[in-house]
Amino acid sequence: MAVELCLLLLLFCGSTISEVQPIYKPPPGTLDFGFVPAKTYDTGAYHEPGPIGILFKIVHAFLYLVQPNSFPQDLIRKLAQQKFGNTQGDYQKPENVVLTLQAIYYEIGFIVSAALGLLFILLLPLVGLCFCMCRCCDNCGGEMHQRQKKNADCQRSCFATFLFVASFIISVGVLCAYAANQHLTNQVRGAKKLLNSNFKDLKIFLNDTPVQIDYLVRQYNTTKDKALSDLNNVGPLLGSKVQEQLGKEVHPALDAALTMAGAIRDTKEALENVSVSVEVLQEGTERLHANLTDVKMHLSNTLNDSACSAAQAASTCNIIRNSLNQLNINANFSGLPGVSSQLAKINDVLKIDLSSLVQKGYAAFNDTPDLVVNQTRNILSDIKNVLESVGSNITTFTKTLPVQKILADLMIYLTQSEAYVQDYFPVVEQYDFYRWLGCLILCCMVVLILVFYYLGLLCGTCGYDKHASPTTRGCISNTGGNFLMAGVGFSFLFSWVLMIVVVLAFVAGGNVEKLVCEPFEEKTLFKVLDTPYLLNQHWKNYLSGILFKNPNINLTFEKVYSDCKENKGIYTSLHLENLFNITEFLNISMYTEDVALKIEHIQINLSKIILLDEIGKENLLNFSSSGIEGINFAAYLTEINKSVTKVDLLSFANDLEARADQLPKGALENALKGHANNIRMIHNQQVVPLEQAMKYVKARSTLNQSIRLLKRTSSELAVKVKNVISAVDAAQLLINNNASLVIVQETKKYMGTIVGYFEQYIEWVKESVAMEVAACKPIANVIDTAVDIFLCSYITDSVNTFWFGLGGSSIFLIPAIIFAVKLSKYYRRMDTEDVYDDSVEQW
Repeated sequence: MAVELCLLLLLFCGSTISEVQPIYKPPPGTLDFGFVPAKTYDTGAYHEPGPIGILFKIVHAFLYLVQPNSFPQDLIRKLAQQKFGNTQGDYQKPENVVLTLQAIYYEIGFIVSAALGLLFILLLPLVGLCFCMCRCCDNCGGEMHQRQKKNADCQRSCFATFLFVASFIISVGVLCAYAANQHLTNQVRGAKKLLNSNFKDLKIFLNDTPVQIDYLVRQYNTTKDKALSDLNNVGPLLGSKVQEQLGKEVHPALDAALTMAGAIRDTKEALENVSVSVEVLQEGTERLHANLTDVKMHLSNTLNDSACSAAQAASTCNIIRNSLNQLNINANFSGLPGVSSQLAKINDVLKIDLSSLVQKGYAAFNDTPDLVVNQTRNILSDIKNVLESVGSNITTFTKTLPVQKILADLMIYLTQSEAYVQDYFPVVEQYDFYRWLGCLILCCMVVLILVFYYLGLLCGTCGYDKHASPTTRGCISNTGGNFLMAGVGFSFLFSWVLMIVVVLAFVAGGNVEKLVCEPFEEKTLFKVLDTPYLLNQHWKNYLSGILFKNPNINLTFEKVYSDCKENKGIYTSLHLENLFNITEFLNISMYTEDVALKIEHIQINLSKIILLDEIGKENLLNFSSSGIEGINFAAYLTEINKSVTKVDLLSFANDLEARADQLPKGALENALKGHANNIRMIHNQQVVPLEQAMKYVKARSTLNQSIRLLKRTSSELAVKVKNVISAVDAAQLLINNNASLVIVQETKKYMGTIVGYFEQYIEWVKESVAMEVAACKPIANVIDTAVDIFLCSYITDSVNTFWFGLGGSSIFLIPAIIFAVKLSKYYRRMDTEDVYDDSVEQW
């Protein structure tokens, strides 16, 4: 039944989509499915023994000395696969003999130790019996007579010391045995809490599984809502992407047309500026030209006077007469050609608002998302119905699964098991009490012997009088000797019983530690269980044969335990994909393929988009034929760069005045100086304003900028206009004829995004089922609790420590017996003693 529950988890693992392969699949937006609800398990499958752990480590070290060999995997496999005893001659087969020898070699440490224990069990009672009979015959120290020796005190002290040391070691051993006995009892009493914790975790495991499955199912809504959101926003998503791709051609073309519309307006403004600036400059230069002409005429009349014919003035007058040509304007704006015809044509061009026409093209192109929405409304409605049907099918299917029934049956089974454990746990505690009492009695046997030895040492040591003869020893000393002999008697009576328990516990506990606990911790025990054809000679893999009825599936105990130890999902741990095919029940790929095909059939017509009509194109052609390229830009720039007059009037006036000073005093000199003053006046009143007044400076600057602008604009104007019209036609052709290719590409990207949401959901479900849903940590905890904690930590370590302490005490009973018998001779009151004759001594 547990397997059936595990199979249900497969319903949500999904399958990858391989039928639809878009040309380009952008990484879809990451969906947030949240965290699968999971509770924390209470059981901590780890046991810390506390201070007694030091004893456990000492016992482990001793067992390593007894059995240093590694875990015999191959030997156990061969022994398990061999059949002994089916026929009489099985044991005599060579291969069986070899296996037997290998097993003996591996167990040689235990065999030798057990043999020594058996020898102890057999010989010590026999030796005790012989010792008693011997003493009854006044031998073996039974004669109540002590010979006097010079080193008697030294011997007595040595025997007492050795007996005390042996008794102390026995005391330590019995304390270890008692501690181990009490530790086991305490752990058994506390095991109920650990058992309840495991049952609680298993209940959480069963109760959380349907909740986790429901959560996985509900998270389909996250995928569906995201897909529906993208479908509802098909305009901004798909339409904007199509617009973005087409915009790579459309935007530059429209931008160029809009730039040309701005150029037309700039051209008109520049022509108007040229016309106005030329008029302003012509006005100033014409007035200056008239005044300079008048001054030059008067100056010429003065030079024609008869005074200039005199010898002293003739050369000076000639020089002045020759320089009169310099009194003239340099920049003649009156001779520049007009731009009225070009301005008239530009005004005709501007009667049509080209910018408005281009903006209409922009507006039409920006309506692409709305066109996509209007033309995909029917298909998107079908896709939404498909998505709704998928969610409905998932919900309907999950309701038909007998999840609750299976979980209820498992819960009943688990509750019954828990009740059974609760009912029989007092019985376990009762039997543990009997065990504890029996072990306590064994410890008390040793304690009784120790009491006699310690009382004997105490009474003998305290009551001993070195001045007293053996026949006159005091009552206390004699009692001490009797206590020692009583301890010897009880040692012979109890030691063999103690050793029987020690040997049995040693063989059982030692082999469990070496053959179960250590290989379990190292996971080599699982490797033995995973041996092909070991547990079933017809099955290669036993676990898969039990679960799937297919022993060829590679499912091992070690892998299942390790995965559950890491708290992976039971789907991953048990490889349940080999038992249940999710695609037969939940084929989401079929729906996503349907969605992808419907998206591929989206047809979008953008032929209604008109970027620039024929009027706008004709307007551009009229601009190119406006004639601005025929303007004599060189003449304008030449006049602009000239100075106002050919000569600096101040310099000319100063030079004229200097030459007048060279003439004889008279009317001629005064007339020339008057003309020089007139020239200075013209410079100050007309030339300086022309050069510095804002009106003329601005007119000259505006004329310069406008001419240069017109020159740039007119440069290859026809070619520029042709290129703009060609770019607009190419973009219009792309929209009318080739937009379908762009639409198909962007539609596939859009399809990849939508389908990607389903793939994310499926991958998330697969990962969640593999790692989070029905995480089987409680199963590994149950195994760890049963083997590692109960069997190994609680029972085996305690039993091993018990026999280790009790065995050590039993072994040291032998030297204690010897020393007690020897020492008792010095404490007990003798019947006779050695008597020395004084006369003999004198002789």
